[in-house]
Amino acid sequence: MIRAPHLPLSRRFLLMAGGALVAATALSGTARADDPTDPRLGERAIGKADAPVTAIEFFSLTCPHCAAFARDTLPQIESQLVDTGKLRLVFWDFPLDKVALLAAMVARALPADRYEPFCAALLASQARWAYARGVNVTEELWKMAALAGMSRATFDATVADQGLQAGLLRRQDEAVKTYKVDSTPYFVFSGPGGKDFHESGEQTYDSFAAVVAKAASA
Repeated sequence: MIRAPHLPLSRRFLLMAGGALVAATALSGTARADDPTDPRLGERAIGKADAPVTAIEFFSLTCPHCAAFARDTLPQIESQLVDTGKLRLVFWDFPLDKVALLAAMVARALPADRYEPFCAALLASQARWAYARGVNVTEELWKMAALAGMSRATFDATVADQGLQAGLLRRQDEAVKTYKVDSTPYFVFSGPGGKDFHESGEQTYDSFAAVVAKAASA
């Protein structure tokens, strides 16, 4: 579990780090204000809309614990809870650094049905594109985005998109204010009774399934 104890400072760092992108966008004439109706900021989820339990996963694409959860636990959750209609799993980007923010922007710019597979690929190859010594993160992301069907023009416009960047940071703020998210991965479960259950950390399948069952009966 990666905690974000200094989130306000982290947010300022992200905004400062993104300054060059913002400036480039303004010069190109494509700068936009954050638009809450931007379809790229819409819900990304797997599972039936009428599933009795919904779980939101707040994750960062550079979080090793998020990668471990995606590798070790998520496949069983999908096969035994999502595919059986018991759970709808919603993915909520919670970037903990500027690299994760850039990756989330690229993921969000893909068609909605490619978002989850792309994020899964990024988490599975995290050591190569995010942490390898001397790696050019932008170019590594571009290679993976190209494999997912994104054009170079769309990629370049995405990484320079001030509005998308601001929208993701706004949603991160919403997560903190609404759900008190302070670490990744972080999960919020809600069932037919409307009661929320919060859990943090990688989660084993058994612990995750137990909370799903509790939310379903609450």
